[in-house]
Parts: sequence; structure tokens; C-alpha cells
Amino acid sequence: MENILTIEHIEKYYGNKSNLTKAIDDISFSVKEGEFVAIMGASGSGKTTLLNCISTIDRVTSGHIFVDNKDITKLKGNDLNRFRREDLGFIFQDFNLLDTLTAYENIALALSIQNVGYKEMHERIKKVAKELDITEVLKKYPYQMSGGQKQRVASARAIITNPKLVLADEPTGALDSKSSKMLLERFQYLNQSLKATILMVTHDAFTASYATRVIFIKDGKIFHELNRGNDSRKEFFDKIIDVVTLLGGDYSDAL
Repeated sequence: MENILTIEHIEKYYGNKSNLTKAIDDISFSVKEGEFVAIMGASGSGKTTLLNCISTIDRVTSGHIFVDNKDITKLKGNDLNRFRREDLGFIFQDFNLLDTLTAYENIALALSIQNVGYKEMHERIKKVAKELDITEVLKKYPYQMSGGQKQRVASARAIITNPKLVLADEPTGALDSKSSKMLLERFQYLNQSLKATILMVTHDAFTASYATRVIFIKDGKIFHELNRGNDSRKEFFDKIIDVVTLLGGDYSDAL
């Protein structure tokens, strides 16, 4: 499997010389095509800054980020817009659905930006709605849906364009336990059956246990890494908890 994402010695500073904060401190890792990787860390660990740099919401201070062998740290203007539109899918904690559009229209928006024809658009939406079990809400507006349904619609919007990489920022943060479990099972399906490459930021061990690999961040550096291998989800969860315990007391509020 080829690397979809390669991160080489990235650093991110905020502030000036008199008040400098190092949010990311020389991080390097890669994600292979078809992997489901979770990034874990307590509040302030740098995990969200890392995701923001990968998504090009923020710029690295130094280092390089490659997506499908393309150095995204050098992209500007139309090339940057094209990369965001065609190569990335975003899933946010607060859904980011447009209230004035139905679920169908919210999903279709991503395809209409790419000038996909109506017939192909309809077939792709119908297919992804079935995969994420949201067919019954396609005609509903966000205020008519549960949190879990809204997040699955947001997930459909993220993957409908067949992006190289799907980025998920605390996707279960606004969901109850039942909706979280259902969403994470859909993520597993997208990863295992549709070969979607997913990079997910979370502070929650239960959420991370659905991934195939977990990278732990502390104080802007990689602290540890776990591969699930042949472990059951429960066995993997227990190993994650062990590492979280090693991370120390600054994590206790997140569990």
C-alpha cells in the first residue's frame, strides 16, 4: 500500500519571540492508503493544530506535508482550492450542515461544486445514503434530524467526492453513546468495505478503539503509537487506556 499522507518534521509556532508557543514540535509520520488512524491527545496537546495543518486551515512553520505525493505546504491560490475541493473530505464535530438545505441538498452541494451531472449525482447520493443508513432523512432539514443522523449526513458529504483523505475532528463529540457507536461502525464500514482512508482526531479512548492505529500526541510531540493488529476492539481499547494512563493526569478530565 502506498502512503496517502506523509508528514516530515513539521513544526508550528504561535506568537512572537517574546511570547512563543510551540504547538507542534518536530512531528513525522505517514498514513497508508486504506488506513483508519486516530490521533489522541489531551486538550492543548497539539492534535487539533496538527489536523488544521493537514487540512490547510493553518500553515506549518517548518517541515512538509505530502498528500498523494503532493507537497501541500507549497500550494497557493487555485491549486490550494482544487486540493481542498477534490482531495480532502471534512467531518466536523458540529456537523457544519446548511440549515436551509435538505440532507440530499447538503450532500449534493459537494458534487455540484465539481460540476457533476444530475444523473450521476443522484446515483452517488443514493448509494452513499444506503451505505450510511440515511436514506429516510434525505428529504429532511437538519432541524428535523437527530445528532447521529446529522453526523452521518456530514460524513456522506465528506466522502461523496471520493477524496484521497477523510479528516474527522472529534466526530462523536456532540453525540450520545448510541449515536457514537452507530457512526463509528459506519466509519469502519467506509474504511474496510470502501477503502476510505480516515484520519480522526479524538480525546476519547472508545472512539479511538475503532481505528486500526492510534498515534498519541503530548506537548506537541508523538508520545506513543499503537497498532490494532489482530486484537479485538475490546483488547485494543484496553491497550489504549493503558497508554492514556501513562500520559498522566492531564488526561483524566478527558475520560
